[in-house]
Amino acid sequence: MAKQANKLVIVTEKILLKKIAKIVEECGAKGYTVMETGGKGSRNVRSSGQPHVSETDSNVKFEILTENREMAEDIADKVALKYFNDYAGIVYICSAEVLYGHSFCGPEGC
Repeated sequence: MAKQANKLVIVTEKILLKKIAKIVEECGAKGYTVMETGGKGSRNVRSSGQPHVSETDSNVKFEILTENREMAEDIADKVALKYFNDYAGIVYICSAEVLYGHSFCGPEGC
């Protein structure tokens, strides 16, 4: 049986990777996934994360599963308030169902 979760997604500049990871951990999330990404938004086109690109010219996408919406919103608020006045970024939350995930669901499964 699936376990309900919230998927928090943060897309921002790669230079913030370690700082955002620290906020995520301090807020109590059990883990996260980070991917290099690129695209176009209100602050122009960003690179696709190719190897020749510097750390300041690419984006990262965090995906964080949380058991409750309050934790997801806490992480989102802290990241946005601290960084999004000076750096490009977007945050959104989706409903998710975890089917398999030992660390998220526990040893007994979902």
